[in-house]
Amino acid sequence: MSKQSIFGRISTLVRANINAILDSAEDPEKMIDQLIRDYSSNISDAEAAIAETIGNLRLLEQDYQEDVRTADEWGRKALAASSKADELRSAGSSADADKFDNLAKVALQRQITAEGEARTAEPTIAQQREVTEKLKTGLNGMKDKLQQLQTKRSELVARAKTAEAQNKVADAVKSIDVLDPTSDLGRFEDKIRRQEALARGKQEIAASTLDSQFNELEEFEAVTEVEARLAALKSGKSQQALEQ
Repeated sequence: MSKQSIFGRISTLVRANINAILDSAEDPEKMIDQLIRDYSSNISDAEAAIAETIGNLRLLEQDYQEDVRTADEWGRKALAASSKADELRSAGSSADADKFDNLAKVALQRQITAEGEARTAEPTIAQQREVTEKLKTGLNGMKDKLQQLQTKRSELVARAKTAEAQNKVADAVKSIDVLDPTSDLGRFEDKIRRQEALARGKQEIAASTLDSQFNELEEFEAVTEVEARLAALKSGKSQQALEQ
């Protein structure tokens, strides 16, 4: 997979609106798990691409530094050859002087070639550095999004558990409403009231029987008194008859 396609995927994932995606999902928990897998997979791809890009960049930088060192070295050799030529020419040895001047020219040509290679590499190195920085930035962005997803998942699971607990409580309350314990209590209270009424009735019956017994006693006493008085009357009349 090319670095450009990797970079495109990174840009897409970094710009993704996680909340909007989850809001539109039929099963947010399943969607967030899929997103976590996608981001984790793309982070691995991005890290591999960045490692390759950095490796290539380091090779280019090494080649560039080597070209710079080579150019400097040929420059020193050209200077040394030119100085030797001047020295020989001053000593009257023109042939040897020309020989060293030619060597200086060869060194300068090679210096120019090395400098040209270094200059040619500079834009490529700059481009590779830019790509590397973009990939690093994108990678960090994806890692941030992954962290958001993992946090979001934790929140989602916590909310799901809370909702489950709330539903259980609601179901329990609903079942209590269906059973209507107040009606059972009402029936139990009615039963107690009936038992209390029965007890009062028995007490009233008992009291009524006792009153009847006392009434009978009073009537018996009244009859006894009448009999006594009748006896007294009879006894009194008999006494009066004897006295006459």
